[in-house]
Amino acid sequence: MKEKIFTAGLLTLSLFSFGGGGEIPSTIEVVSSAFDNGEFIPEIYTCDGEDISPDLKWSGYPSNTESFVLIMDDPDAPIGTFTHWVVYDIPKNVNAFPENFPKVPEVDGIKQGITDFRRVGYGGPCPPPGKPHRYFIKVFALDIPSLGLPAGATRSQVESKMKGQVLSKGHLMGLYGR
Repeated sequence: MKEKIFTAGLLTLSLFSFGGGGEIPSTIEVVSSAFDNGEFIPEIYTCDGEDISPDLKWSGYPSNTESFVLIMDDPDAPIGTFTHWVVYDIPKNVNAFPENFPKVPEVDGIKQGITDFRRVGYGGPCPPPGKPHRYFIKVFALDIPSLGLPAGATRSQVESKMKGQVLSKGHLMGLYGR
């Protein structure tokens, strides 16, 4: 009985989080030439290195995708999930970012939000000493071309505007520890 209640709770959370009619399919494949899923993120992409973003590419999204959102976070942070990167209004014809994506509010209409570092743009892994943390780079395919937010929005503002608009999702997970 407890299992059924837990499953129903997850479904309710899923519906509430995105306002959809069920589970969001995970069809998007997110890859980088810098590291494979589940592997360690090279130091150059961390606060111990150059703190630049890795190259990224995504595929397998629905043909009716109108835009993408990218969110990178660390669910293992001592203070709770820590947001490292928020990018939105990524046009449907853009399915890759080069290494060292500019840390500016807007690049060719692609907007970046404020991270938990309290700045715009990518902020690499920077965990406290101890067990390696997991870093998820999540890509969401949306059925709208724009969230209608200015550059510099917060993650919660972006997620609020995403509700009911997510067609598919995917992620790349990397590890980093000190």
